[in-house]
Formats: sequence, structure tokens, C-alpha cells
Amino acid sequence: MKFSYWEAKRLLQLATPVFLAQIMLVLMSVVDTIMAGQVSTNDLAALSIATGIWNPLVFSLQGILLALTGIVAHCFGANDEKGIKQYFQQSLYLCLLLSSLGFIVAQFTPAVFLNLGTTPEITDLAQGYIDFVKWGILGFLLFSVYRNVTEGIGLTKPAFYISIIGLGINVIANYIFIYGKLGMPALGSAGCGLATALVFWAMALAQIIYSFNSKKVKGKWLLQNLKLPNLHLMGYIAKLGLPICLATFFEVTLFACIPLFIADLGAIAVSGHQVAASVTTILFMMPLSLSMAIAIRIGNLSGQQANTQLKTAISTSLFLAVMIAAFVALVTFLGRDAIVLLYTKDEQVALLASSIIILACVYQLPDALQVAANGVLRGLKYTKPITGITFFSYWIIGFSLGYVLTKTDIITPAMGPKGFWVGIIVGLSVASVLLLVSVRNRLVKINIT
Repeated sequence: MKFSYWEAKRLLQLATPVFLAQIMLVLMSVVDTIMAGQVSTNDLAALSIATGIWNPLVFSLQGILLALTGIVAHCFGANDEKGIKQYFQQSLYLCLLLSSLGFIVAQFTPAVFLNLGTTPEITDLAQGYIDFVKWGILGFLLFSVYRNVTEGIGLTKPAFYISIIGLGINVIANYIFIYGKLGMPALGSAGCGLATALVFWAMALAQIIYSFNSKKVKGKWLLQNLKLPNLHLMGYIAKLGLPICLATFFEVTLFACIPLFIADLGAIAVSGHQVAASVTTILFMMPLSLSMAIAIRIGNLSGQQANTQLKTAISTSLFLAVMIAAFVALVTFLGRDAIVLLYTKDEQVALLASSIIILACVYQLPDALQVAANGVLRGLKYTKPITGITFFSYWIIGFSLGYVLTKTDIITPAMGPKGFWVGIIVGLSVASVLLLVSVRNRLVKINIT
């Protein structure tokens, strides 16, 4: 395996704006957690449970559209502007279908909340969040389509600037709706849902305005001569995107469903997990951003059929992922106590969250490798093996082991929330190995060895 400083520099140039954009998006969740936590422990627990339902849904739907980044990157590398245009237009139709599906699914959350075994106050707050945030799903997916096209042609900075706007709106809207300012009712954690819906639409509008004024994106041209829905092209996007969607669903639910399974352990257990989950979500943005940059770079080189450079870019990507993982783990371990204090003043919650974050440091390496390999496969437009690998690793291995360690005495005395995080470490390690093997097998098949 060869490491190229030039390729590393190019990947970092693509990944840095993506990382900053993702950080801005995650900071919205962090702001929600901090501001809701200042209201009460019940509000924090309700937010954790509500996002445990909402995040798997919305990010799974977004996962289907993520296939567009690799497709556009491949077309851009091959100088196929017409291809970019047709896939963009069909993605808009797909966006409408996915939004409708998400809105329908959101109607069934009351039945889920009734069976969690938590208090009515927490359940009502969680349902209030869903009732508000579901109105922003179309805006979020429209933003995703425009962002994927923009990033597919190598423009990763616009999403960062737009996400800054989104974060500013989120802070202001949270302040108004959570605490009941400017004559609005105090909605508590449910107000985070309303603020998030407004942010999604604001970011979608900003991304569209940018594309219309960009000479490279050519947003107006992309919409000219709008074709009717093409089931074949939409099916192709969905076929590539479905494994990404399912992988996203399996990973997000691995984390997001934990609050649902520990809800009966009390507000401290749920809140401690929520704080740790919020911190680790930020940590995940580094390898995730690199993965998105890898998909763009590999897609460009694949479209150009530059096989030698493609091989070097892949090996460089994996080396870079390992280095970033080591850096993130070290910084997080050293600063874990100070970080936790930003979220909560409750000593018991802080102690639990800090101990969980130590476990999160352990899985940084396998997590970075598995998302890097995922990016390579997306760039090669070969996403088929991702579904089976992620389901087996995250759920059959990770969740099952985590449940046994958390709720039973079969292996060790019940560990509480920390047991699920041990399961996550094992599951992600299995996923990283299997996805790296898939990358190797794919390169052999297309004669790049």
C-alpha cells in the first residue's frame, strides 16, 4: 500500500469544508441537547427518545440520496454534464417520494412511545418534538439533493457556509420556542423540533439560491427542460442508494435505539447516554467527512479511468483514516471530563457519560476504517455488499452483545448503558474488517491490484 502526500492533501482539501459543515449540523443537535437539558432532566430524556425515532428515519432517507454524490463525481470526472443534469432532475422526484414516505411513517410514532415504559410527561414531550420536526423533512431532503450535486463536482465549501446560517437560526429559534420568548408558548424540548424544521427549510432555500448563482453548479440550467419522472433512472439511484440507506439506518439505530431499550433504567441512565452520544456524534464527523471526500475523489478518478492514481488514492485514504482516528481518540480521552461538564451539572449523569466516552475512544479506529471503506465503495459505485455487512456487524453482533451485557448477567453482571457501547466496539470492528475485504475484492475484480 502506498501513501501519497499529494492525494492526502487533496482529500483533506475536500474533507475539511465537509467536516466543518457536518460540525455545524451536529452542533445544532448539541445546542438542542444543552438547551433542553437546562430545562429539566425529563426534557433531556424526551429529546433523546424522540431523536432515537426521528434520526434513523430522516438519515436513512437521506442515505438513498447520498448515492447522487458518487454518481455526479463519476459524471464530472468523465466530463458528462448531461448525465449530471438528468440524475439531478430524477433525484428531485425521488426526493418528493421519500419525503412523503417519511411523513407517513412519522404518523405512527405515538404507538411506539406508548410502549416504551417511560413517564407520560416524557412521552408527551417526545411526541411534541416529532409533531413539529416532521414538517421539515422535505426541506432537509431538498437541501441534501442540492448539496450532493454541489459536492459531487468538488465544491465542498458552500455547505459549510450554509450550515453556519442554519446553526444561527437554530440557536435563535430554540431560544424562542423552548423558553417561550417573544410571546411564544414555552414548549420545552418539543420546541427543538419546531426550530429544526425551520432550519431545514432555511438551509434548503440557501442551497438553491447558491446553485442558481454558481457558474460551476449551473442551478438554473439543471432545471431547464425538466424531464418527466424516469423510473429506470430513479431506480438506478435508489439501487445504489438503498445499501447506503440501510447501512445508515443500521448504524444510526444502533445508537439511537439504545435510549429506547434503557428507558426503563431511569432518567439518569438515558441522560448519561444522551450526553455521550452527542459527544461521539461530533467525533464521528471527522471520519464521516473523510469518507464523503473519499467518495468524491474516488468517483472522479473512476470516471477518468485513472487506475494507477485510483489505487494510490484508496491506500492513502485508509492511512489517513487511521491517523485521524488516533488523533481524535487521544484528544477526546484527555478532555472527556471538561467536555461532559458543558452538557450537564448533574454529577451522576456526568460520571456515567465520562465513563462511556472512554469506551467511545476505543472504537475510533475501527469506525474510521469502516466509513473510509464505505466511501471507497460508494466512489466505485459498488454499494451492494454494504447492506449485509452492516446489518450483520451492527445488529447481529453489536446490538445482540450489547443487550446481553446491558440487561443480563449471562456474561458479566449487568453493565447498564455501558454494555451497549462495548457491543458497539465489537460490531464496528467486525464491520471494518469485512468492508476492507470487500474493497480488496472489488479492486481485484476490476483489475486494479
